[in-house]
Amino acid sequence: MLEVFWETHDPTTLNRQGADVGTQYRSGVYYHNQEQKEKAEKYKAELDKSGAFDRPIVTEITAYSKFYEAENYHQQYYENNENTNPYCRVVIRPKLEKFRKVFKDKLKSSN
Repeated sequence: MLEVFWETHDPTTLNRQGADVGTQYRSGVYYHNQEQKEKAEKYKAELDKSGAFDRPIVTEITAYSKFYEAENYHQQYYENNENTNPYCRVVIRPKLEKFRKVFKDKLKSSN
């Protein structure tokens, strides 16, 4: 899961993902135990050291405290808006295509 997380978003922008700006768009890993914390910190350090990104990684790694469920209009947003909302076509679709290409061996077959 960490591999997918790091591969599918930009962890170098503070409080931003693409055109979306604000603290609710910050990059974060929220761990439940020490093992998860150590894995996330190790992965982040290895990526920083590797030079995979042109800028430093600003993703926060913080203990999980509370889960906030998205409002109803955000539930299944892409599935409900993929053909009518330009944001879905311009921002979400390319990310899904990249995910499907990079992680095709990890996806369940639709057959």
